[in-house]
Amino acid sequence: MTTNAWMTSFLGRLSLREISVQEEPAPGLAPARLLKIGADDWGRFAHEAKNWDCRWVAAWGEDNGEDLIVNAAFEKDGVYFIARAQVKRATPILPSHTPYYVAADRPERHMQDMLGVVFTDHPDPRRWTRHRAWKDSEFPLRKDFPAAGHPPAQTPPNDNYRFLFAHGSGVYEIPVGPVHAGIIEPGHFRFQAVGETVLNLEERLGYVHKGIEKIAQGRDAAGLARLAGRVSGDSTVAHAWAACMAMEKAAGVTVPARALSLRAIMAERERVANHLGDIGAICNDVSFTFAFYQFGRLRELWQRLSREAFGHRFMMDVVVPGGVATDIGDQASAAMQKQVASLRKELAGLYNIVEDMPSLEDRLDTTGYLAPETAKAFGALGYVGRASGIAFDVRKDAPYAPYQGMNLEVPVFTQGDVATRVEVRMQEILASFALIEKLLADLPAGPVHVPWKSPAAGAEGLGLVEGFRGEILAYVRFDDGGRIARYFPRDPSWLTWPTLEKLVRDNIVPDFPVCNKSVNGSYSGHDL
Repeated sequence: MTTNAWMTSFLGRLSLREISVQEEPAPGLAPARLLKIGADDWGRFAHEAKNWDCRWVAAWGEDNGEDLIVNAAFEKDGVYFIARAQVKRATPILPSHTPYYVAADRPERHMQDMLGVVFTDHPDPRRWTRHRAWKDSEFPLRKDFPAAGHPPAQTPPNDNYRFLFAHGSGVYEIPVGPVHAGIIEPGHFRFQAVGETVLNLEERLGYVHKGIEKIAQGRDAAGLARLAGRVSGDSTVAHAWAACMAMEKAAGVTVPARALSLRAIMAERERVANHLGDIGAICNDVSFTFAFYQFGRLRELWQRLSREAFGHRFMMDVVVPGGVATDIGDQASAAMQKQVASLRKELAGLYNIVEDMPSLEDRLDTTGYLAPETAKAFGALGYVGRASGIAFDVRKDAPYAPYQGMNLEVPVFTQGDVATRVEVRMQEILASFALIEKLLADLPAGPVHVPWKSPAAGAEGLGLVEGFRGEILAYVRFDDGGRIARYFPRDPSWLTWPTLEKLVRDNIVPDFPVCNKSVNGSYSGHDL
């Protein structure tokens, strides 16, 4: 069934079900389509979308004066659509999507905490984002709440969160974090176990909440791009690209072809750097230090060349509205091509060691199994989803420039364990090498930046980019002064952190670190 035929049938089904829906033009949201849904039908709409096997992508809200606007993004077969409903600020009540999409659980709780939307049939009313930093009557994303808040002399301790209670013969609890014995950011993990076997894991995140959504308000386009690059520092290129893509769509700015190719080169370099680091770290968590050193060494060399070519090891602040801030010359291009050839040869030997080491196989094979149906239920994409049979990749299935027409290989497996998540990373590195070589060989001539033009009041845009963890979504709306009225970034970690709770069950407690690292959710990307 073609895209138009599928959407026509879906909309017709909604009409037969007497679900209030109206499609409205929204060029800045393209390729997504905008559907206005009646508030009373919000839950029924999600139920119908679930029946049509649509994937739940993200949800966010916005203070619009007397009303609150609530959005939810869906995808099916590479086709995106955004459902939108309005509720009165005085009575912001909506049915929940969580009974149909478990992935909606934490995002809806985040919206409840930050905007005050009440989801009537949500199965878990506990605070998610606010912890104890704000009163029950305070909602930071409402316009009348100051960015600095109303901080008390001392924030009350977060000691009233009701974790699942462990009971039964031999059952005990292990609290881990939020402060860890390393350089990672804070997050709390509460285990229930018998002996060494994990019965259940419950996460508590939000300790590094930065107020990204709030402090984005009032920024100009360049300021938002800088902020987006700091949502999650290891994905600075992908988040900045998604934010710039959304702003450029809203403003009707056409980015030069050379700039788009340079963005893609940086995004693929970002992917390779993170996968190299992750493979080494996973091996280190099972005491295979040799691989940790070797992959770390290669990652360092890779990032040094990124600094030489783009001015920053992480290529931060290079993606800007209207293009990129830095061009590359023939010397940098040749250096990157030479590095790809050299690294491809060196990785061939390392991959053989990783795949054939019996002690590594013993620790990684069958560990942290994530069933394909569980991955699908949570909407997990990227290397977590691809290790469990989920093939979706924005670059291929909903392609954006310059990826259209490129022969992109997406590695997909079904074993779903830690070893397979390592294998996906290894294959994605090789696929990125091929893309980088192609992009460099076909790099268009011309400018790398065009002047920014202020969008119309109320203009909105949607950016969708494939980061190294998977699909990144960015939504922006401008005010009447060309400043940001609303910015919402959805990092893939929102969808992969919950899978960790599932895949660690029935594993032994000592295998939690390697299970965790194989998912490698971003605390910062989650804790907006």
